[in-house]
This record gives sequence, C-alpha cells and structure tokens, in this order.
Amino acid sequence: MDELDPLEKITFENAIKSTKFGKFNIFLLLICGAIFANTAMGVTMLSFVLPAAACDFDMNSQSKGALSGAPMMGMLVGSYFWGCMADIKGRRFVLVTTLLIDGICGLVSSFIPIYSIFLTLRLINGFSIAGTMGICFSYLGEFQQTKYRETVLGWMELFWAVGVICLPLIAWGIIPMEICFKYLKSWNIFVLIGSLPSVLIGLLLIWFPESPKFLVEVGEPDKALDILKKIYELNTGNSAADFPVRSLQPTLHKFRRMQKDHRISIRQLKVHKKKDMKILLGTVWDQTKELLHPPLLKLTLLTCYIQFGILTSYYTLMIWFPELFNRLEKFEVLYPNDTVTMCAASKVVVDQSICQEHIEDEVFIHTLLVGLACIPSSIWLPSCMYKLGVRFFLMFSLIVSCIATILLYFVQNLAHHLMLSCLFESMTSLAESAIYCVLVEIFPTRLRVMASSLSLTVGRLGGVLGNALFGYLIDIQCEVPIVIFAALLLTSGILCFFLPHTGQKSLN
Repeated sequence: MDELDPLEKITFENAIKSTKFGKFNIFLLLICGAIFANTAMGVTMLSFVLPAAACDFDMNSQSKGALSGAPMMGMLVGSYFWGCMADIKGRRFVLVTTLLIDGICGLVSSFIPIYSIFLTLRLINGFSIAGTMGICFSYLGEFQQTKYRETVLGWMELFWAVGVICLPLIAWGIIPMEICFKYLKSWNIFVLIGSLPSVLIGLLLIWFPESPKFLVEVGEPDKALDILKKIYELNTGNSAADFPVRSLQPTLHKFRRMQKDHRISIRQLKVHKKKDMKILLGTVWDQTKELLHPPLLKLTLLTCYIQFGILTSYYTLMIWFPELFNRLEKFEVLYPNDTVTMCAASKVVVDQSICQEHIEDEVFIHTLLVGLACIPSSIWLPSCMYKLGVRFFLMFSLIVSCIATILLYFVQNLAHHLMLSCLFESMTSLAESAIYCVLVEIFPTRLRVMASSLSLTVGRLGGVLGNALFGYLIDIQCEVPIVIFAALLLTSGILCFFLPHTGQKSLN
C-alpha cells in the first residue's frame, strides 16, 4: 500500500486497509458467527418443541402451525423496524438490544404453561431475533477491506451449520429426560438452555465497537478514527499513535445535510422526544423512498423476491422436518412392510394416532445429520467464492434445492427422506448466506441494513404464509405446498442471474 499523506483526509477504504487484517477481524468473525449460530438455533428451536409440547398445549396440526408461525410473524414485524434502527442508531446498538430481548423472553417463555402466552412470547422472540440475522452481516462486512470481505462473510455459513448441529444435540440430551415438576418438563428446560446464549452473546458484544463505516456515514468521523486506531493497535501490535491516518474524508448525503441543519448527529436523536421522532421518521421515509425508486428499485425488487423464495421454503420445511421424521418413523413401526409417499404416511399416522409427546431417538439423529450435511457447503462457499462468484453459488444452490423439494414428494422411506433433507438444508442455507453477502455489497452504507431488512421482511412474510399453509395442508394434501416451494426456489435461482457482480470494489 502506498504511503498516506498525514495531512490529507483519507477515504474510509484506505483507512481500513491501514488497520491490516489480524486479531480484531478474527475476534469479530467469531462473535458475529456466534450471533449467526444462535440465530440458527432460535429460528428452528420450535421444531423440537412442537412434538414435545403437543400434549401439554393440546395442539393439533393447525395450532402447531400457528405456534411455528408466531416467530415468523414477529420477524415479519421486526425486520424492517430493526433495520431502520440500525441505519439510524447503529449496528452494535441494535444487535445488543435484540439479543438481550430475545434471551430474556426465551427464559420467561420456558416457565409458561399456557399456550396463548407461550405463543405471544415466541412472537416477541421472533420480533427481536429479526434484528440480528441481516445486521450481523453488515456489521461484520463494514470492518473488512475489499479483498477480504466476501471471504470473511462466506465463513458465516459455517457458523450457521454449527447452530443447526448444536440444536439437535442439546434437544437430544434434554427432551428425552423424564422431568415432571409441576409445569416444568424436559422441553421447558430445553427452551431455557437454548435462550441463554442470546443473553451471553449480547453482554459480550457490549465490549465491541460500533461500525466505523456507519459512524463516518452519520457524520462522526472522529469517533470512527478512534475505533480504527484501536483496531490498528490490536492487529499490528503498534501504538495507536503510529496509525498513518489523521483524518477521514466525510460523506456527502442526506445524513450530513441533516446534521448540518439540526447541528446534531442522527444517533443522538431521542425517540421519546416529539421533535426528534419527527426527524427520525422523516429520515426513515426518505431512505425507504430511495430504495423504491431508480436506480435502487430493480435491486430492491430482485433481492426481495429471492429472499421470499428462499425463506418461504426454508423456514417452513426446516421447522416441519422433525415432525415429518416423527410421523414417518411411527408409520414404519405401524406398517413395516408398506411403502407409501411421505404425504400419505403423514395422513395415516394423524388419522390413527393419539396425543404422544415422545420423540424417537432417530428424529434427533436425522436432524443432526441434516446439520452435518451443511459443513461441506459451508467450507466450499468461502473457499471458492472469489473464483466462482456469489451469483454462481446462489443459482446453483437454489436450483438444486428446487430439485430436492420436488423429490420429497416421491420418497417412500425414512432413508430417502433424510438424504433429501440433508441436500435441501445444505443448499438453502448456502443460498441464504450468499444473498447476505450480495446485500452487503450492492447497497450503499446508509441504506444497507434497511435494504437487507426490507428483503428479510418480505422473506419472513413467506415464512409466515408457508407455515400456516403447511400446517393446514399437511394432514389433507401436502403436495400443494411442496409444488409451491419448488416453483419459488426455481424462479429465485433464475432471477439471481440479473444480480450485479460483487467483490470487486469498496463499499459504497
């Protein structure tokens, strides 16, 4: 890198290059990875609670669908709200807040014996966890220089796989236990333990800095420079005084004009003050309009549809896989010599079963294997992303996911269902991580999290609709949602071709 003039105002990209790549970047990847792994556990936790708590809450397929859809409904409401907050108050502020809310509500819900209250608390869990998924990618990406950004973001997929693997291990170790103390059963303990990581990660994240890129964007370059000096000191071992950058080049857009007009940083505005709230709402509206008008309109529509296709299929099938495993397992026990399709077996089991909260060990093993299947793709993504490009991974993974979804209808035994479930999980989770990498690159900093959250909002709307649809049709005609999910994945994969190339330039 060329020597920097200490008297010149330096661009953020050159400044972040001067901090080098080192310990801080690794620590940041680990904490953001922990957030993403925790999100994977939180999103799919109910997949084990549904069969385990079926008798306690007296649930049928429809009430299971409502409970599984509650976090999705919370995410639907929370995605855009937290995205706006992250683009106004800061990335770290939102991450810490949402993690603590998620953890506390999860801990409380573990002691609740009433279905309606439990459902409400899981809705709040979804509302809060919506603030972590997309934002942790933006937070991590804004600390990276261009040459490392896509590779670092690609490794986040591995942490999602870790979360998917840890969840069935924890469930397998706790749910089969014979615990019955008043309203406290084994599944309550499972929910309790599964909620602790959110609190611990939220408290740990307090010690990490705010995104310096965000601080520059909101008119606080001096604070951003102080953070960069500390990163330089940790990465290189040199004194912060030796950092070659003395001042950062400010940005020129609406945030800067607002700061000039009101003589205050947007981060310092108070939500409870009427005047400040008016300014904040005006800023949110201006930014939203910018996303919905050229030249960003095309990118907004593309990413929203792709997220809708991925998340409708992923959130629905991954939540219902353990239930389907459980039903197929029971069918094979009842009719060891018969072979029927998954949908037919599911209906037979429902027609002849009574309330049973026991989950077969094979269900935990199969779900664990589904998580393990993600490891090869989670290593392949960061290793080859720079050579093959994010668009390749998106198109490839979505088309393969579509094929796996179609073949689900034809499976006639548990082994085939397991193979297709592994393929579906590995490909759809790869696609989701890849689209996050794209979102970090193609939208400007002041709109990045808001754009990610808008697309996630649309995707989670699909998750809500998908769970409701699947819960209603699983007992009568589950072929219909399978066809819909396959069509969404196929069209999403085709539309990925129209996304721009990424990884070649600094963040806007």
